[in-house]
Amino acid sequence: MRERVVAWRKQPTILRAERPTKLHRARMLGFKAKPGFVIVRVKVRRGPGEKTRPSSGRRPKALGFKRLTRVKSKQLIAEERAAKRFPNLKVLGSYYVWEDGTHRWIEVVMADPEFIHK
Repeated sequence: MRERVVAWRKQPTILRAERPTKLHRARMLGFKAKPGFVIVRVKVRRGPGEKTRPSSGRRPKALGFKRLTRVKSKQLIAEERAAKRFPNLKVLGSYYVWEDGTHRWIEVVMADPEFIHK
């Protein structure tokens, strides 16, 4: 996996993968190796969310722009980004793949609604 991640870092943030990294997890979520099913690998930044630092006016005593806990999970963020990139596909689910110091990779299983019941 460490060798794969070296290549993944250079790839775009949202990438359509040829095949799932964890086949057993993808199949649990409804993936089938036939037309209409797509695996999308999404790279999400690790760490807490950060607001922009106040740039004008006096500095508030407690700035409140570091150490914020996100309301959404990384997995939900990845699913939303994949759904936005591929608006014609429906999200079936997602699973964690790997993480390093700065990023977490999540694979999202998506399907074309026309092909699901065929």
